[in-house]
Amino acid sequence: MKPLLDEMFPPIVAEQLQNRGHDVASLHEADYRRLEGTADPEVYAVALADGRALVTENVPDFQRLQAGALGRAEPVPCLIFTTNRQFPRGRRSTVGRLVVALDALLADPPAGVTLFLEPVE
Repeated sequence: MKPLLDEMFPPIVAEQLQNRGHDVASLHEADYRRLEGTADPEVYAVALADGRALVTENVPDFQRLQAGALGRAEPVPCLIFTTNRQFPRGRRSTVGRLVVALDALLADPPAGVTLFLEPVE
């Protein structure tokens, strides 16, 4: 599993996961920066084309895109959903908690096209 972090996540999350040996990309990196501020269908299409799992808080929009594709029997990227409630953006500890949770998920990825990321306690 090769995650692509949506733009609500700071690039340090991808950097820390890369330092742990994971193939993780961020929309804030040079290869994906063109997607910053673009419409969700374009981000979704790039994740699919690049074989990446999309990590996002935007559950309703990406879930709708995935459901539509599944209904048309089209391939879909894996979606890894988080919430601001589980990983509050305003807290200093959130980056570390997010890195730990994604590291654990990537070490033993479950099957499925939709995953909900939980903090590791």
